[in-house]
Amino acid sequence: MSQPVALVTGGNRGIGLAIAQELKNQGFLVVVSHRSGPAPAGFEAVTMDVTSTKSVEDGFTVIEEKFGIPEIIVANAGITRDGLVMRMSDEDFVDVLDTNLTGAFRVARRATRGLLKLKRGRLIFVGSVVASVGAAGQVNYSASKSGLIGMARSFAKELGTRGITANVIAPGFVETDMTAELDEKRRHEIEAAVPLARFCSAAEVAGVVAFIASEKAGYITGAVIPVDGGLGMGH
Repeated sequence: MSQPVALVTGGNRGIGLAIAQELKNQGFLVVVSHRSGPAPAGFEAVTMDVTSTKSVEDGFTVIEEKFGIPEIIVANAGITRDGLVMRMSDEDFVDVLDTNLTGAFRVARRATRGLLKLKRGRLIFVGSVVASVGAAGQVNYSASKSGLIGMARSFAKELGTRGITANVIAPGFVETDMTAELDEKRRHEIEAAVPLARFCSAAEVAGVVAFIASEKAGYITGAVIPVDGGLGMGH
């Protein structure tokens, strides 16, 4: 059999790159999509702007013609525009939802065309613990990640009879370039709120994604899988 293809959107850095590396380690031919910046070394890559239906369509056409139908779809591309709600503009709210939620929909919708032909596949949405617990200064981001849950569960019900699963991975605070900018006081405050008293590594998130992508997770669908050190327990 040919090597199975996995697509990771926003996979050129951070959590996305860690997911791409882990899926590659598991034997997938990994294609990374990125909107800007250089493609990561060692991976096939396509340019894809998830806020553009045409860009998503063009990216999938390239992948399918060069590598085949991607059967593992990791919708990871996302942005933040944090700010207090009284100062948050319509643009800051809409742009975050358009990238994080509608962008994931554009990718999953286009992927479904190929998955229905294969009669198998995984839709994996990278969410966040804030979808359940909320976060001051992240009304837009929290709303976008919360929306992924309802969307994934609807995909799960609509596509389940065709062997296609849809799940959300919900990380907590992860060691990334963004969290590395937090001052020491804020880091300690966050760690004190996490039962495991530490930040998550990108590799730990990637390991859970790889499990959901595997045959061992074939009977898991419509689930929200936390990788948050217990921060969101009970929600």
